[in-house]
Amino acid sequence: MYIDGVFSGGGIKGLALVGAYEVIEERGMEFVRLAGTSAGSIIAALIAAKYTSKEIATLLEELDLHTFMDERKLLIPFPLAKWFFLYWKLGMYKGDELERWIDDKLWKKGIKTFSDLPPQSLRFIASDITNGALLIIPDDLPKYGIDPRSFSIAKAIRMSCSLPYFFEPVKIGNKQNKSVIVDGGVLSNFPMWLFDQEHVLKTRPVLGIKLSHNLKDHPKHKINNAIELFGAMFETMKDAHDSRYISRKHEKNIIFVPTEGVVTTEFSLSKEAQDKLIQLGRDCANKFFKKWTY
Repeated sequence: MYIDGVFSGGGIKGLALVGAYEVIEERGMEFVRLAGTSAGSIIAALIAAKYTSKEIATLLEELDLHTFMDERKLLIPFPLAKWFFLYWKLGMYKGDELERWIDDKLWKKGIKTFSDLPPQSLRFIASDITNGALLIIPDDLPKYGIDPRSFSIAKAIRMSCSLPYFFEPVKIGNKQNKSVIVDGGVLSNFPMWLFDQEHVLKTRPVLGIKLSHNLKDHPKHKINNAIELFGAMFETMKDAHDSRYISRKHEKNIIFVPTEGVVTTEFSLSKEAQDKLIQLGRDCANKFFKKWTY
C-alpha cells in the first residue's frame, strides 16, 4: 500500500519514530510523500533517501550522539565561555556536525538537494522568528530569494532542528534582509495539515507518528515554579496549532507514542535507553495497526 507520512519532532525521543517505521515497513507500506519537523525531518529524509528501518537503526547505533554537541572554542578559554556564545551566537552548539552527518548519509544514497527527489515528496517545517512566520521548506524558499531545487536537504533539516538556545539558529536571505530560522516545533511540531486540502479527496492514506499521548490522555502540566511555568508555556505554544488541527480531525490515522520522562536534548542517553525508545515505537505501532482500517 502506498501512503503519505508525517513525523513529529521530539529531539532524542525521535528514536521511537524508527521503531514505528519498522512496523510500517513490515506491513508492506511504502511512503510516497513525507513531511516532518525537527527530529521527524531527519527520519523523513532518511526514508525518502530509501534507507530501510534496519539501516536507520544501524546508523543510529553506530553514532555517538555527543558528536552533535559541537561547542565553539575560544583561543583563551574561560569558565563562562558557553554562556558567552549562548548570548552572542544564540545557541550553545553550532549544529555543523548534525548537518554534516545528515549530508553524508543522504549523499551515500545519491541525495544532496531537493532536485534529487520528486517534487513535493519531502517537506519540513521551520520557524522564521525574524518575520514571525511558519516556514515550509522547500515551498517557501523563493520568498527568501533561494532556488528550492538547489537547496541542501541537510541544511533544511538543520533549520528544522535548530532548537532555541541549544543549536545556533540558521540565517538565510541577503545581507540587507536576513531572517533568523529556528526549530519548526516552535510553530508546528506535527505538520499533518500539510497533506490536508479542503474539498480535495486524498489519493492515499496519510499516516502520522506523533511523539505524545493522544489528546484525551495527555497529562496536565504541573506548574509549581518558574522553570515548570516556562516548560509548560513552551509545550503549549509548540502543540497548540497542531492540537487544534487534530482535534477537528479523526485521530484514527495517528500513531501516538508517549515519551514522557525523556528530555528532548538528552544526548547522553545510554544505548539501553535508546533501544527502549525504539521498542516503544514498535509497540505503539503494533497496537495501532490492530485497530487501524482505511
